[in-house]
Amino acid sequence: MSKRISVEIAEPFLPLVNQSIRVKFYHGGRGGGKSYAFADALLMLGLKSKLFIACLREIQDTIKDSVHKLLSDRISVYGLEEYEIKDSEIVNKINGTRFIFKGLRDQDPQKIKSLEGVDIAWIEEAQTITKKSWDILNPTIRKDGSEVWISMNREEENDPLWVALAANPDERTLVVKVNYYDNPFCPDELKLQAEKCKEQDYDDYLHIWEGEPVQQGDKKLISASAVKRALSNQIDMPNNSQPLIVGVDPARFGDDATAICFRRGRQAYRIKTYRKQSVVDVANIVTAIILEYKPARVNLDVGGLGAGLYDILEDRGHGDVIRAVNFASEAQDKEKYGNRRAEMWGRVNEWLNADLPVSIVDPDNVILTDLTAPEKKYDRLQRLLLEKKEDIKKRIGRSTDVGDALALTFAEAFYPSSIDLPTQEIWVDDNIYL
Repeated sequence: MSKRISVEIAEPFLPLVNQSIRVKFYHGGRGGGKSYAFADALLMLGLKSKLFIACLREIQDTIKDSVHKLLSDRISVYGLEEYEIKDSEIVNKINGTRFIFKGLRDQDPQKIKSLEGVDIAWIEEAQTITKKSWDILNPTIRKDGSEVWISMNREEENDPLWVALAANPDERTLVVKVNYYDNPFCPDELKLQAEKCKEQDYDDYLHIWEGEPVQQGDKKLISASAVKRALSNQIDMPNNSQPLIVGVDPARFGDDATAICFRRGRQAYRIKTYRKQSVVDVANIVTAIILEYKPARVNLDVGGLGAGLYDILEDRGHGDVIRAVNFASEAQDKEKYGNRRAEMWGRVNEWLNADLPVSIVDPDNVILTDLTAPEKKYDRLQRLLLEKKEDIKKRIGRSTDVGDALALTFAEAFYPSSIDLPTQEIWVDDNIYL
């Protein structure tokens, strides 16, 4: 009779053992339990059936640099006598499951052919993997049904694997963020360390414990700490007293998304993205929003496909609500901003850092990356400009569609309180800070 082994895997990691998908991409900060969960899941799967498992990292000068010791320790914890621990590999003596350990830095297409039969490739410390290593490895893991498991604590926003796989995941890629507060097995001591770091240096806390990439200091227009504060704040907006402003950023290219964001004064919410929608489809979505929610303004980016969207909505009789916004046009405050895009994003930054708290509701956790992506610069008149959109997309792997949608709600410094008074609009002063 075979012995029964009980292994408890935290809920965020259950897809490791019960979901078949090509790429399982886990990221987050210290204390999330990624390495332990990956090791336990692989050992259990290796008991059930014969698997060839490659444990990979960018640099492995000796076996001590690998997860060999971690797997060995977990075998000891669970008393898994089926496994034989060798100097450079681990083998299941009963069914033939085999773990090997390799560094990718010194591999070339010829050397890496030994991985062609791999069932699961676990890439540990994936933030260090270079684009060259990934370009060699990816087509090598070619067995039908094979999987690539990735665990990483992000270092920079353009970490090669993040850009290649997680920034804009396809249907074959699962991306999961796990932090210490998601891990039921996180020791109390680590939780205390995290809270202490949070109090002493919030930017360090975001990188070490929340798994956010290192901020590039003065290069960034908007700080991660400002966005995090807004995401954690809860603001009660009684009776919907502030005018509803909607920003619509239509998709420009095939892999972009149409993004829509609502804002009432100090609260941004109902952030949604839509992919592979025609101009008419998006017009139908915006029309439904106008009829149901009666916004004071719907600001549309009219670059690219946005001009056609504006025309359709105007033909439908919504010209009193919609406004065309061209990101490249002249700023309203020409002394402070180099163009309209920089002005809108600059207002977002002022809003986030105002004395009164602001709130962003974003269940999909997209806006943090978007808002902290653009780098700032200045023209010869010392007016604010932003990094070009195409350069941001190249650097982080996708467009900042959601960030642009929020920025569009700041196209005007002041807004009418209602569209029910078309002949006598009531204007709200300092709406950015309400």
